[in-house]
Amino acid sequence: MKRVGVIGGGQLAWMMGGAANKLGVELIVQTPSSDDPAVSIAQDTILADIDDAHATKVLAKKSDVITFENEFVNLQDLSLLENQGVCFRPKLDALKPLLDKYHQRCYLKDLGLPVPEFFALEDQENLTAKIENIGFPLVLKSRRHGYDGQGTFIIDDLATLQETIELNQTTNTAFLIEEFISFERELAVIAARSVDGEVIIYPVVETQQEKQVCRRVIAPADITPNQAAAAGAIARTLLNSLEVVGVFGIELFLTVDGQVLVNEIAPRTHNSGHFSLDACETSQFEQHLRAVCELPLGSPSLQCAGAVMVNLLGYENSESDYQSQRQQLAAIPQAHVHWYSKTESRPGRKLGHVTVLLDNHHQTTAQEIANTIESIWYPH
Repeated sequence: MKRVGVIGGGQLAWMMGGAANKLGVELIVQTPSSDDPAVSIAQDTILADIDDAHATKVLAKKSDVITFENEFVNLQDLSLLENQGVCFRPKLDALKPLLDKYHQRCYLKDLGLPVPEFFALEDQENLTAKIENIGFPLVLKSRRHGYDGQGTFIIDDLATLQETIELNQTTNTAFLIEEFISFERELAVIAARSVDGEVIIYPVVETQQEKQVCRRVIAPADITPNQAAAAGAIARTLLNSLEVVGVFGIELFLTVDGQVLVNEIAPRTHNSGHFSLDACETSQFEQHLRAVCELPLGSPSLQCAGAVMVNLLGYENSESDYQSQRQQLAAIPQAHVHWYSKTESRPGRKLGHVTVLLDNHHQTTAQEIANTIESIWYPH
């Protein structure tokens, strides 16, 4: 039986549980709290912060291979373990160009992949001239540790930019600036690569964000075959260049003139792929375990005409388990409710998700179902 160590014990690790049972894999998680979702499905748990390299050394002794639920790790410390023979999948070299968003942008550009215009805000010399090339509105992003919209600001003028930079000076946050893309819609694609270099691509999906947090995913996206092929080519180029083993999530923009641009890379399973748990022959979580355990990759094909996934986000500070709302959601035809069993709710926190399988992939049908889910979940 293969023993897989997972750095991080949130819902992404928790959703590996069913796949681990199916494949005969033992999961051992390193996570800071005994209340974290994956603790309930793990064979063993090491209670420690995810950037605690000493704890990861203990994890390595218990595991055949180590993978990541969360990329906010200390690569320098982990490199010492990798040099001692610890097997990380994906390998640390595949993560290094991606964890700093400026370095990520540079890497993608060097690969010839389409990205927005950008520059590092290392100093403010010639700032006005640089901004003139991009124009307002623009996007100010923290280079490290931003997710679900944290550390990302849409800036409309120079005064607001200066003010935002000054407000964040005390945190020593490094920023990059990039052009604001006037997109038609946002897309995402999940891709997996095996140890022998096989790459499989999931159906491209549309993601709908509110306050820069993903609220809904519609699979498949209503795009042209050429646009789907462009997204797949981006994924294939990236995973092969990095020699990834495992699953990556790739967020994309579809511009108003029909071009596909890379937004951001998640070097792990991703929220935009949750629909695969119920809608695809092989979920992204099973696929990831297959890749890191050197098992043959499975088919990513949809088993239905389409699917809509809606995140259940916290909207209050509470310790409720929202049993009544969950029962109403489960009563929707072809609905699958996934509840992460987090002990407290707070605004914007991901508490669970609902996927509804569709008999057709009309955009209107998916949107109506998403509206129904949200009318049940959120207070009027």
